[in-house]
Amino acid sequence: MAKGRGDAMVVIMVICLLVMALQCKAYEVLRDHIVGGKSGWNMNYKDENWVGQPGDRTFGAGERYVFKYRKGEHNVVVVNKEGFDNCKTTPTDKVYTSGNDSITLQHGDNYFICSMKGHCPTMRTSRHVP
Repeated sequence: MAKGRGDAMVVIMVICLLVMALQCKAYEVLRDHIVGGKSGWNMNYKDENWVGQPGDRTFGAGERYVFKYRKGEHNVVVVNKEGFDNCKTTPTDKVYTSGNDSITLQHGDNYFICSMKGHCPTMRTSRHVP
């Protein structure tokens, strides 16, 4: 009878440890990523210089892209793939203009451009978040 209780206690302890591990994963620290690093979001922005090679940086859903730029000189527009590829916006696209914009990354593909005349295709970035 004592062995049965001991086995049950081991099972309960294992279940408790699993629950605790899953809760820790749920409270993972989400990061802010300053787009362009110290240089920020400007006409010299190059995605490959900031992000580096695939695998150099990881991005997760719920983390934020922070776009820093001179207010009035640039903006950030959340677009779809077609808007990204063609540097085009639609009336329903979300436009940010504060100069210090935080945008939460979503699962899937995320596309951002500057819609000021002549700024895209230089000022655009995309990120796939698994």
